[in-house]
Amino acid sequence: MAAAIGIDLGGTNVKGVLVNDTGEILHQEVQATALPAGSSNGQERHWQQVVAQVVRVLKSQSSGEVDAIGLAAPGLPNDANSAIRIMPERLEGLENLIWSDYLHEKEVWVLNDAHAALMAEAKFGVGQGFRNIVMLTLGTGVGGGILINGELYQGNYQMAGHLGHMTLDVDREDAGITGMPGTLESAIGDATVAKRSFGKYQTTLALVEAYRQGDAFATYIWLNSVRKLALGLCSLCNLLSPDQIILGGGITQAGDALYKPLADFIAVYEWKSAGKSTPIQQARYTNMAGAVGAAGFALDRAFCSQLE
Repeated sequence: MAAAIGIDLGGTNVKGVLVNDTGEILHQEVQATALPAGSSNGQERHWQQVVAQVVRVLKSQSSGEVDAIGLAAPGLPNDANSAIRIMPERLEGLENLIWSDYLHEKEVWVLNDAHAALMAEAKFGVGQGFRNIVMLTLGTGVGGGILINGELYQGNYQMAGHLGHMTLDVDREDAGITGMPGTLESAIGDATVAKRSFGKYQTTLALVEAYRQGDAFATYIWLNSVRKLALGLCSLCNLLSPDQIILGGGITQAGDALYKPLADFIAVYEWKSAGKSTPIQQARYTNMAGAVGAAGFALDRAFCSQLE
C-alpha cells in the first residue's frame, strides 16, 4: 500500500500528515511556524526548518518507503508544481524555493492551499466518485478550486480557482487583491464582517449567533451575505455545470444557519434545465485538509510520473 506525506505550510502552524492511498491518516504532526518568543535564528528561515523537521518526524513513523511528498502553501505555484512562484508580503523566502532541493528529495509536489483542500475531498472525501467539482473555502477570505474530468484545473499561470474574486456587484467601490469590485469574498468573507455590519459585529461567529437569536439587523446582514453566496454558486453552475459543489472553511461551521437559507436562495436562482439541482456538500476535512490534499495530489503526480 502506497504512503505519502502531506505538508500544509501556514503563517501560524506547519501541519503534516502521513497517509496511505485510501486517505487514512497514519500519523499527524503540527508545529508552530514562527520562532518561540526570545529565540533567534541566524541560519535559514525558521519555517523552512520546521517543514524539514515535520517531514523527518513523519518519515520516522512510516513502516516502509514514502512514495510521494506534497506541500500546500498560500500563493501561486510554478508550472512544474515544484515551488510557489508568487506570494507577496507573507513568508519571506517562500517564492521560488524549490522544495525538492531544500528537503533533498527526488520530488516534492507543491500546490496552492485552497487547491489542496479540493484535492483532499476529491481523492479521499465527499468528492470521491465525482469528476467535475467546484469547491469554495469560506473563511477569512474565500478561496476555491475546480476539478474538471478528474483533474485539478490550475489554469494559465496556475491562477485558476480564485472563486472568491468573482464580481457580484459592479457598482461597489471595495476591491480585493485582484482589484475587482463587489466580490464574493467581500460579501461573505470573515474579514469584511465589521464593514458589512457597520462595526456592530467583528466576526461571522458573532453575527450568526445574533441571527440565531432573532436580531433583525443581524438577520438582514447575514441573509444578504448568504443570498450573494447563492448567486455566486448558481453563477458557477451556469459556467461549469459541476457534478457537485463542496463548501469548506470556518464559516461552514454555522451549520443550518448557513445551509438552510442558502438552499432557499438557490431554489430561487438555480437554472434547472434538466430538472436537477447541483448537490452542495459540507467538506469532510477541516484542520488537516491542506495537508491531506497535498499528499493526495503528490500520490497522483507520482503515479503519473511512473507511467511516463
